[in-house]
Amino acid sequence: MIENVISNSDSKMKKAVEALKKELATLRTGRASPALVEHLQVDYYGVPTPLNQIASISTPEPRLIVVQPWDRQILTGIEKSILKSSLGLNPSNDGTVIRIPIPPLNEERRRDLTRLVHKRVEEHRVAIRNVRRDAVEELRVLEKNKQISQDDNKRAMELLQKLHDKYVLEGDEIGKAKEAELMEV
Repeated sequence: MIENVISNSDSKMKKAVEALKKELATLRTGRASPALVEHLQVDYYGVPTPLNQIASISTPEPRLIVVQPWDRQILTGIEKSILKSSLGLNPSNDGTVIRIPIPPLNEERRRDLTRLVHKRVEEHRVAIRNVRRDAVEELRVLEKNKQISQDDNKRAMELLQKLHDKYVLEGDEIGKAKEAELMEV
């Protein structure tokens, strides 16, 4: 029973770290990356669809993203969704592909993005704390129902705390790496 609680908590905390990685990959750093735009929702014949499911996205140059839709009818829809996004990018449509130049970041925008990284890392910490809180509650119920002893509960709590610390540290390191990436000129 304890092993189930610990392994469930471990997998949930691991998923929280993966979600943080994906979320931080969408932040613009001054160089082109398909991850910047692949999550954008495009209205594809009335259905909101992620951009990476309706087009190929490539980065032929360090400061350029090229989006080539499989259906040319959707070019304007893709262009509109890029303009509506909070990325601050200006796409150019030539009738077959959309080119998105990535301008260099100014100092103010770098600071704003750094604040956003801090916010996302803090949200990650909260998610991990919530997983730990739920696991602690499960362990308390097991102890109350006499399914585990107090000693087992205490050992499980220590294991949970170690997992918590490990994943919080991992998220902090990911955040610091992204912050360093944002601040390099």
